[in-house]
Amino acid sequence: QVQLVESGGGLVQPGGSLRLSCIASGSFYKIYDMAWYRQSPGKERELVATMTRGGRTNCSESLKGRFTISRDKANNTVYLQMNNLKPEDAAVYFCHAYSSHSAYSEALEYWGQGTQVTVSS
Repeated sequence: QVQLVESGGGLVQPGGSLRLSCIASGSFYKIYDMAWYRQSPGKERELVATMTRGGRTNCSESLKGRFTISRDKANNTVYLQMNNLKPEDAAVYFCHAYSSHSAYSEALEYWGQGTQVTVSS
C-alpha cells in the first residue's frame, strides 16, 4: 500500500505563489509516474501536470508558464510550484501516483486526500 500526503495548500492573494508537496510512503517497490490534479466545486477533476520516473514532464497547456512540476525521486516526493495564481486556480489539489509492490506486479494507482488552494484578496 502507498500513502500520498499533500501539503502546502492555503490562502494566497491573486498574483501570489504556492508550492505544493506530496510525499509517498508505505510499502512499495517503486513509484512510477506522479502527477497533480485539481478539482473545483461543480467541476470534474482535471490534470494539472505529470512527471515520469525518468523526469519527463507534461503540464496542462493553460497552466504552462505558471505551474511547474518537479520531483525528488530519492525521497518519493513530487512538488508543484504555482506562480501568479489566479482566482480560477482555486481548487483542491490532489497528488496521484502509480506504484507496484514488486518488479513483477502491475502498477496500481493511488490518490492523496487533497490540499485546498484558495486564491482571494
